[in-house]
Amino acid sequence: MKERKEREEADEKGTGRMFDSIAWRYDFLNHLLSFGIDRSWRRRAVREISKRCINPRIIDVASGTGDLAIEASRMSPSGITGIDISEKMLEIARKKIADKKLDSVIQFVKCESENICFEDESFDAAMVAFGVRNFSDPLKGLSEMRRVIREGGIVVVLEFSRPHGTIFKHFYNIYFRYLLPFIGSLFSGHKEAYRYLNESVMNFPENGEFIGIMTSAGFSGISQTRMTGGIASIYTGVRK
Repeated sequence: MKERKEREEADEKGTGRMFDSIAWRYDFLNHLLSFGIDRSWRRRAVREISKRCINPRIIDVASGTGDLAIEASRMSPSGITGIDISEKMLEIARKKIADKKLDSVIQFVKCESENICFEDESFDAAMVAFGVRNFSDPLKGLSEMRRVIREGGIVVVLEFSRPHGTIFKHFYNIYFRYLLPFIGSLFSGHKEAYRYLNESVMNFPENGEFIGIMTSAGFSGISQTRMTGGIASIYTGVRK
C-alpha cells in the first residue's frame, strides 16, 4: 500500500512538471491541434450540466488553464472551483479570469485530482476535460469526484476517444502518432509531452470499459455521447 501511494505521488509530480513545461504553449496548441473543435466540445460538456442544474456549485478537476471553467461561467453558477497539480497552468488560468473579470465566480486551487482537497458533498456538479487519462488511477479519481458532489449531483467527463470507421481511424492514428508529436515539439520544444498525449489517448479505457469504471466509482444513469466522428466523447453520470 505504501509503495503504491509513493508511486502515485511520483506519477503526479512527474505529470505536474511535464504540464508546467508546456503551460506557456498549452492553449495555442490545444486549439491548433484540434483545429479549434475543442471549443465546441467544451460547450457541449457544459450544456450537460446546465440541463440538470440551476446555479450549481461546480468543481472543475484537472482544470489546466481554465477553459472549461470559463465556459461554465456562462451558465450563471453560484461558483466554480478549478483544481490542478500544475502551478504554471493555474497561473495562466488566474490571469485569464482576471482579464475576463471572472474572479468573483471562479477560483483556482492547486490540488491533486485523486486526493481532492474539499469536504464531502461540497459541490452540485463535477466536470473534467481531457484530464482523466492523466490520472494514475482513474477509478480513484472518479471516486473522489463522486465524494465531493452531493447525492443526485452530476459528473461530466470530456475525453478523447478513438474513431471506429476504418479510413477515418487510419488517418486519425497517423495524425496522433506522428504529426501531433512533431507539431507539439515544434511549437513547445517538448516532444515527450506530445508523445505522452498520443500514448495516453491510445491507452485510455473508452466506451463500455470506461462506463464500467464510472459504475464502480458509484455513478448511475451513465451515458456516452460520441462527437466529431468519435474522436471525443462526453460521459455523464449521477451520484447514487
